[in-house]
Amino acid sequence: MGEIEDGEADHITADVQGQKCALVCECTAPESVNGKDNLPFLKAVLKNPVCKLYRFPTSDNKWMRIREQMSESILSFHIPKELISLHIKEDLCRNQELKELGELSPHWDNLRKNVLTHCDQMVNMYQDILTELSKETGSSFKSSSSKGEKTLEFVPVNLHLQRMHVHSPHLKDALYDVITVGAPAAHFQGFKNGGLRKLLHRFEMERRNTGYQFIYYSPENTAKAKEVLSNINQLQPLIATHADLLLNSASQHSPDSLKNSLKMLSEKTELFVHAFKDQLVRSALLALYTARPGGVLKKPPSPKNSTEESCPQDPPPLMKRQDSIPHHSDYDEEEWDRVWASVGKSLNCIIAMVDKLIERDGGGEGSDGGSKDGEKDPSLVDPIITHPREDWYEQLYPLILTLKDCMGEVVNRAKQSLTFVLLQELAYSLPQCLMLTLRRDIVFSQALAGLVCGFIIKLHTSLHDPGFLQQLHTVGLIVQYEGLLSTYSDEIGMLEDMAVGISDLKKVAFKIIEAKSNDVLPVITGRREHYVVEVKLPARMFEALPLQIKEGQLLHVCPVLFNVGINEQQTLAERFGDVSLQESINQENFELLKEYYMTFMEKMPPDYISHFQEQNDLKGLLENLHQNIQAKKRKNVEIMWLAATICRKLNGIRFTCCKSAKDRTSMSVTLEQCSILRDEHQLHKDFFIRALDCMRSRQTQGALNESDDPETGCLTDNKPTSRHFYPVALLLVSSHLLVVWLILSLALLLAKYQ
Repeated sequence: MGEIEDGEADHITADVQGQKCALVCECTAPESVNGKDNLPFLKAVLKNPVCKLYRFPTSDNKWMRIREQMSESILSFHIPKELISLHIKEDLCRNQELKELGELSPHWDNLRKNVLTHCDQMVNMYQDILTELSKETGSSFKSSSSKGEKTLEFVPVNLHLQRMHVHSPHLKDALYDVITVGAPAAHFQGFKNGGLRKLLHRFEMERRNTGYQFIYYSPENTAKAKEVLSNINQLQPLIATHADLLLNSASQHSPDSLKNSLKMLSEKTELFVHAFKDQLVRSALLALYTARPGGVLKKPPSPKNSTEESCPQDPPPLMKRQDSIPHHSDYDEEEWDRVWASVGKSLNCIIAMVDKLIERDGGGEGSDGGSKDGEKDPSLVDPIITHPREDWYEQLYPLILTLKDCMGEVVNRAKQSLTFVLLQELAYSLPQCLMLTLRRDIVFSQALAGLVCGFIIKLHTSLHDPGFLQQLHTVGLIVQYEGLLSTYSDEIGMLEDMAVGISDLKKVAFKIIEAKSNDVLPVITGRREHYVVEVKLPARMFEALPLQIKEGQLLHVCPVLFNVGINEQQTLAERFGDVSLQESINQENFELLKEYYMTFMEKMPPDYISHFQEQNDLKGLLENLHQNIQAKKRKNVEIMWLAATICRKLNGIRFTCCKSAKDRTSMSVTLEQCSILRDEHQLHKDFFIRALDCMRSRQTQGALNESDDPETGCLTDNKPTSRHFYPVALLLVSSHLLVVWLILSLALLLAKYQ
């Protein structure tokens, strides 16, 4: 009957003639058939595995062995704590920038004080939540009974890995992973007014029609302001560091080192200058001017240096102002152009000086330096080169100092103006704005915890697959979420939350780095509009990666969500309610999936594509999926199966979600596993239902009423299962069986308590 692992085995008879299926044994050992799960890297992420071993007959009456494993993940709490710490740091920085905005007119100054008061309260709340999460030392996942607790809002519900390992007599071993998790949603906040999708739309419409006391900036402009501020904070210290390295190379009289330092300085400075090539900065400067007392912009004088005379450069073309901001005749719009252009002029003078120094020293041809115009007049620096070669440092130092001064002036003005843009978003409907930010942070935290868990597991599983690694750094990974929420009552709000949370995962990029210690837990950096998750790999695993990944290339994901409600509430929604939300979500995400497929076919190497097309008919599957989405059929589970198949064939990460990741999720996962055994591993056609019942049976699932739920840590042997007296999959076929199901379930409950 198959091999039995360590420990006692609970045997169930197996007889092909009697058409019975077998649970070979039950164990808690995390070992797999190939032993790969023993690596410390994966054991640092997964905890408390529960394993089941089965064997089922194939179509040629041989046996296949299946190992099913469910594991918790410590990332359920680790990722939220990392994210909350990042939010606190970002909000404290924003509050400080608001305080340093300078003198404002009474109207704007009162608004700023009000914003700071509420923002400080928000930071204190985040700090309290982080403190409470740090005290959690028990379970490594949040049970469904705790989804409404305020201190656990950021933690996903029931995050688990469901893994099926198949050992087939004819085919090579295969692993199938599904991450199961409760739908990312703000349960403590409630759904009385809907979820994020509706709330954000309503908030934006109200802001668009705001009164005169606010200046309206679109969400795209607000996001752009945050991006530019983030780039400033990152690039300014880098430029200062490379400038100091350039001076150090000059003091050592090393031409090669001088060229390399100049190249790095030029690249970072050009990125810095490019960050301000946007109408938003110019518009924000004018808006801030109007907010100063008397409309007079109080600013320190521009640094006086010779760069404007010695290194002429045409200022960038003027851009149109934002229509909502009044124009002041005494406001000099060209002044910003002069200040901004002074950074590029200073860089060009440094490049010219370095070229002349190297040329005079006989060090060969001058460095190209990455100058934007590539033209440097030798007469500009010839009069300065009158010192011996040991004076390189003295000749470069004044130019470096001028560059830093010009850069400091640009940073000061840009920071203040863009912070003023962020003030507009916060000032309007202040409590509502911050509550929306909180809700979005909560939902995103739950979604990100699952994504990081899935990414790490997928990376570990496919680490030795060259095709996967090439796909990873070329087009990124597809991440497919299967939603089973209904479009009825509170679950409408949950679905709206979930849709926004999963869409926000597009802001996430992964970076794989080498672990320098035994701590391999991921680290999150960035800000709300752009996160980078650093995944640590042990040295031996890191060396197996392609060069592009080892050099720190950011790896992106493409999240898609397909939702099909399957419970009795969805029956009510389809007959008496509205399912337009589900239809629009599925259509929008199909377009994203199709776009990813087109990018995949375009960017992957031709030899890989030709082999890939031979193995997979993805184009036909996509067309079939599109037809099913357009059909608007009731409880069309074909959408789920097609989306899951496409995801697996594209080497993607699979998620299955319902309200609590229990009943509907378990039905979906077991149905998917048996479908895979039938379609991919030749499960005997007469044993499909029996295999499904075996995986769902009490002896394999355990009793799942309140006292027997694995979440509570209490398992008993004499309780009847509360998970599906009859397979809910039957309800997917016809909603008319719902009444029969309810009557039979009620009869069994009455019999239990008699």
